[in-house]
Amino acid sequence: MSLIYASRHVAGRNTYLRSSYAEISRFFRRRTITPDRPPRCVRSTVRSFASLESQKNTEVDETLRRTLDDFKATIRPEAWGNQGDEWRPLIDKPTPGQTIEIFGYLGTRRDVNKKLSFTMIRDRSQAYCIQLVSTSNTPGEEADAHARIRSLREWTPVVVRGQVKERQAAKEDSYMGMKLLTHFEIAVQHVQPLNDVPNDIIIKEETVFGPDQRHLQLRTNSELRSNILLRSKAMSRARTFLNNEGWKEIETPILFKSTPEGAREFLVPTRQKGLAYALPQSPQQYKQILMASGFHRYYQFARCFRDEDLRADRQPEFTQLDMEESFASEEDIMRETERLLKELFYKDLEGDPGTFPRMTYQEAMASYGSDKPDLRCEAKIHSITHHLTSDLISKITPLQDPAVDAFKLPISSDPKTTRKFISDFLDSPDGKPYLSNPDGQPGVFIGDVSQPMQGLGPLGHQYTMEGPSSLAIEQGDLLVLQARPNTPFTGGATMLGNLRLALYKAAITQGLIDAPTQPDYRFVWITEFPLFTPSSDTEPGQGGTAGLSSTHHPFTAPKTPTDVDLLLTNPLAATAAHYDIVLNGVELGGGSRRIHSAPMQEFIFRAILKMKPDRIEDFRHLLNVLRSGCPPHAGIALGWDRLLAVLCGRDSVRDVIVFPKSGKGEDLLVRSPTLLTRDQLRTYHLRVEE
Repeated sequence: MSLIYASRHVAGRNTYLRSSYAEISRFFRRRTITPDRPPRCVRSTVRSFASLESQKNTEVDETLRRTLDDFKATIRPEAWGNQGDEWRPLIDKPTPGQTIEIFGYLGTRRDVNKKLSFTMIRDRSQAYCIQLVSTSNTPGEEADAHARIRSLREWTPVVVRGQVKERQAAKEDSYMGMKLLTHFEIAVQHVQPLNDVPNDIIIKEETVFGPDQRHLQLRTNSELRSNILLRSKAMSRARTFLNNEGWKEIETPILFKSTPEGAREFLVPTRQKGLAYALPQSPQQYKQILMASGFHRYYQFARCFRDEDLRADRQPEFTQLDMEESFASEEDIMRETERLLKELFYKDLEGDPGTFPRMTYQEAMASYGSDKPDLRCEAKIHSITHHLTSDLISKITPLQDPAVDAFKLPISSDPKTTRKFISDFLDSPDGKPYLSNPDGQPGVFIGDVSQPMQGLGPLGHQYTMEGPSSLAIEQGDLLVLQARPNTPFTGGATMLGNLRLALYKAAITQGLIDAPTQPDYRFVWITEFPLFTPSSDTEPGQGGTAGLSSTHHPFTAPKTPTDVDLLLTNPLAATAAHYDIVLNGVELGGGSRRIHSAPMQEFIFRAILKMKPDRIEDFRHLLNVLRSGCPPHAGIALGWDRLLAVLCGRDSVRDVIVFPKSGKGEDLLVRSPTLLTRDQLRTYHLRVEE
């Protein structure tokens, strides 16, 4: 290396530069070119690099020289300083006449004439902005700065030096979601761009950016950015609360093993033929192992992975706040979780909501048709089977001996408005699932005093005389009936429950029902879930042959001694020591008291779920841990993405995740997942089957 350096010194500086640029050229020519066509400015630079091979004895290409010189000008030998340090004099006590240097993003520019322009500059966190004034009245540095600033596009990162001046107070003290420093401005003396924004990139607040431009969406959308910052604040607040209450933050491994917990896993192949890791669906087993390891209170903001069909509130990778406590019951965890949620949702509000209400699974399904009821919609479901004639029931459902439920929803005092609303809904794509219900279409009735029995004539005198008083309808009210099998509730929702919520949301959208006030937090605990449910062909479950699967996961304990006895006679009737916390129709999380006995856990695997011996052996590590004297323990996992979506007033978790996946599980910004190459397949002993 020293000989090369010496030879360049002898040849002189110009030879040294030509040689250096030529080497850079060779480096770029060896790089793999991506299939996407780069922007024009990049193409011209790459062409310049490529042309250097034939220019070893000529002057260096000016485009390349300018590229390197521009980059050298952005190198700052001293520290940039702490967050907002350079803006602090402007925010605290500006001194008129003071020369100051700040950096940030250029905002919109208003050109008064050729010699005078006003430009906004945002600080690097986009919390503050101030007006820049540039002129060319006098030749010299200020005129050069004026010309430079007029040549730069909005969102160009810059360093600006200028003089603080007083100005007439602006009419507004905010600008595009930022605090505007209203009484001062900066007369620009020098501008140094730190990068450029080429003409083929349009960056405006009103621009609709695709998922491949998520970085520009985050940069320009102040609401989206504030969601991400609120997420950080909430995480910090939760950590502070838990640390103060004696909970210890402990990290568990990401590379786990494949075990049948109930959801599909992502597998990670290794170079050892036939061996693979699995990404954790949750830290469930590790946190139970921690309880057996002598830790008392554990928590972790855990990354979890499930290969499931995606929805607005579901991503293939997500974050959950995981908590587990030894020598604890359901009541201990529910009490601590309530305190944490009050810290997150009510700390900045006045008043204490008190103890969160509780509702059993059966109550929730019967009254709201959902195990995650939105209590803001007060229309409850009631059974009306015994108030209807058998002839009427046979007309609304093909089921034999069904149950018939109904709810009332006030829509309008005008029957015509209500009739148009329900007709438009059922004719829309949203209404199609309800019309094609194999249990029968919903029965719809509208309160109308001009009709026999106020529009309820088809229901008969028995219903109008003896029906539930809570379903008595007034002018323009909507009454909806739906039949269902007369069997115990299973699953997460009934058809009528889904229709109830869909009509409620549609009425709010059309302005027929007032939207809930903000913030309006309606928490509720849902308890006493079935311990087991019949297996579904569409879900992997735990892979047993009994026709049963654990409602939540196979580590959940029976709730009472009676439920333990039911395992021998009727497992489907057993109740779980499980609890879900629901907020405004969103399941924020769920937890349970765990099975801490190894023989009991193996009994569930072997005798109840009837898992194959080799699958039981996949859990041998956990069984060995439990048999070492593991104490009773319980825990909960809060879906952090869902929690933040509710806290930010958003319907989709994508609005609170910085780089979310698409509906197909793709990251369209970085373009993942990618096809495996032949070399990669060979390394991991894999092949793709057609």
